[in-house]
Amino acid sequence: MAMTPRERVIAAMNKENLDRPPVAIFTQSATVGQMDKTGAAWPEAHKNAEIMAKLAAAQATVFGFECCRTSFCLTAEAERLGCKVAVVKKDAAPMIKSHPFKFDCMAGEYDSPDALMPVEDFMKEGRVAEVAKSCTILKKDMGKDYVIVAGTTGPFTLAGHMVSTENLIFGMMMAPEQVDKWVQAVTPICKVYAQSLIDAGADVIQMSEPSASTDMIAPDMFQEAAGKAVKDSLGSTHGDIGNVLHICGDTYPILDQMVTCGAKGISIEEKVDPFKAVEKVGSKTVLVGNVGSVKPLFQGTVDEVKQGVLNSCNAGFDIISSGCGIAPSTSDANMQMMVDTVKAFKR
Repeated sequence: MAMTPRERVIAAMNKENLDRPPVAIFTQSATVGQMDKTGAAWPEAHKNAEIMAKLAAAQATVFGFECCRTSFCLTAEAERLGCKVAVVKKDAAPMIKSHPFKFDCMAGEYDSPDALMPVEDFMKEGRVAEVAKSCTILKKDMGKDYVIVAGTTGPFTLAGHMVSTENLIFGMMMAPEQVDKWVQAVTPICKVYAQSLIDAGADVIQMSEPSASTDMIAPDMFQEAAGKAVKDSLGSTHGDIGNVLHICGDTYPILDQMVTCGAKGISIEEKVDPFKAVEKVGSKTVLVGNVGSVKPLFQGTVDEVKQGVLNSCNAGFDIISSGCGIAPSTSDANMQMMVDTVKAFKR
């Protein structure tokens, strides 16, 4: 009897032997093509739970991917905590326009994170509450056959949104104790948000921590800057299937550290050779990825997409997904080729 997409993803998360891996976008999955086909589009889909859920399901209903993934940006938490965010475009993600707190290493002037809203108030209003509602809708409408994935922002990245990422990275060298205060302050919020989404219906939390990339901080800074906070937030949430940590860039130097952050799986980009990733940590974690979201998915041909997908399949990735969030203008043809290539693959 054929497996449902849900059964296949759960089996992959448990590292069971399968005839082929599931193909499921765990990162941002919405495209303009999906918006046009479903009538559920940005910017409204960022703000309204019913529209959000419809677009979150579209990777499955339009192309045949094997999960549903809700929330489409890393700004909902920041907006709730006081950042000004522009949520206005159909073909571009929301953008943070201002940071509410001062963090000036040169002047030695730092706002206290004590000014953040109480953790118990965080889920009461705003887009974060709509994301939770979308999880409930998706669980009811799609949860029988599909795993429901919900995206959240990691503590180090969220702290950067509060004071500006540039200031936070500079602070790692100039004022590490101030950085630590901010990361510690937002960690309980990240934990509450993740657990709230699980309680609302999400099966898997995919936490993105892009500011902890080796493009931003040195590998030997990772654990102190981000790793321990991810473990205290994502690693402390309780779901039935397990969670996934996503970090952008060349994560090869920190793969072992990512594995120790308490998530069941890790999601990585194409900047890491898939064969080397499997060799290094494939026995220790569930590997999700790592088909390039820019090249080949957005900028490449269908033949290039097929080859990129086969690279991740042949390397032995457990779940075939994009290496990072899908560009909203990615073509229908390339999205469909990704699905068709995985479904035709045999181990």
